[in-house]
Amino acid sequence: GHEVVGLAADKPTALALAQEGVDVALVDLNLRDGETGVEVGRRIVSEHGAAVVFVTANPLQIRGGVPGAVGVLSKPASRKALAGAVTYALLRREARRNDVPTALPAPPAGMEVFA
Repeated sequence: GHEVVGLAADKPTALALAQEGVDVALVDLNLRDGETGVEVGRRIVSEHGAAVVFVTANPLQIRGGVPGAVGVLSKPASRKALAGAVTYALLRREARRNDVPTALPAPPAGMEVFA
C-alpha cells in the first residue's frame, strides 16, 4: 500500500529523493560515502518533515536516539518488520502533526523507538 520513491546509496541521492516529498524514510547508518546516515536522517526530518526510521545491523551506534527520528530497526529485518516500522512511523508522524494523543500500536519486533 506504499509507494517507494527510490533507493539511495549515498547522501546526495538520499537528500535529492527526499525533495520529491516523502512521508517515511528508511535510512541505513553507513552509506556508500561513509557514516552519513545520521546526518541524512536529521536533515530529512528537519528539512522535509518526514518520519525517519534508521535500519542498521548495529543499532548501538545511535543509542539514545536521534532528535526527530522515530527509531531504529535492527537488521536483518523481515518484510513484516519493515512494513510494521513504516506503519508505526506514519501513525506516529500523524499523531504528532495533529498534536492529538493517540494510542499507537506496539512497534514491530526488533524496533527501538526513540523518545
